[in-house]
Amino acid sequence: MKLIRFSDRQGAVHHGSQLDSSSALLIEGELYGSYVVTDKVVEVAKLLAPVVPHQIICIGLNYRKHAEEMKAKFPDFPVVFYKNVSAAQNPEDPILIPTYLPSHEVDYECELAVVIGKKCKNVSRAEALRYVLGYSCANDVSARDWQVKKSGGQWCRGKSFDTFCPLGPCLVTTDELVDPNDLRIQTKVNGQLVQDSHTSDMIFNVPSLIEFLSGSTTLEAGTVILTGTPSGVGMAASPPRWLQAGDRVSIEIEGIGQLNNPVSTEMEKAI
Repeated sequence: MKLIRFSDRQGAVHHGSQLDSSSALLIEGELYGSYVVTDKVVEVAKLLAPVVPHQIICIGLNYRKHAEEMKAKFPDFPVVFYKNVSAAQNPEDPILIPTYLPSHEVDYECELAVVIGKKCKNVSRAEALRYVLGYSCANDVSARDWQVKKSGGQWCRGKSFDTFCPLGPCLVTTDELVDPNDLRIQTKVNGQLVQDSHTSDMIFNVPSLIEFLSGSTTLEAGTVILTGTPSGVGMAASPPRWLQAGDRVSIEIEGIGQLNNPVSTEMEKAI
């Protein structure tokens, strides 16, 4: 099933089972508990990120060919960092290049997103996928200048600007997408294919990531895990390929769909 989160013409937010680009069967109940797909067909006025993340946990250097293009050795354990939950962005809404804390090196990263559906801790690899609600496309947008040169040794600042985690267009449940490590994954910028890989290239597959992240640590329902990006990032191009206002980024994962976002510039304002 393809679960979506959307607003209707009155601005009310719902979950639904997607029928097509403009309609869904209304879902009643709680995605992380008990829910029912009704037979009520509702109009989708605006598609939203399929979940509101409880937290966003990310994995770096998790594709063999990406590690090679970055001239990095394969890690012995998953490389973990976090994105601010306010980085989440809807399909078709803009990725904003920061101007208040300016960045001139904003990069794209297609990633498979895993959404935890039940609270878990110390989960074995064999049981890990039982705790997954579903899978989505993600873009781990990264300000490389803030990630590398101005980071203080941590990646979180360069990864956590507002709009730096587009999610969508839907959440595909595990009964429909059985093996998350058997999927083609791609990025296009302005229609040009820049990343083209397969989730089988992961160094640590999805079950092993859940086992590791849940070790002595509670993962709450609604935790979003970004599982790493394949080769082809803009940082590794010669010359580097940075996102610019006016660009359009498309992330596509087999069996899930296409996540599209334009690129614009942050309009500075205080809240």
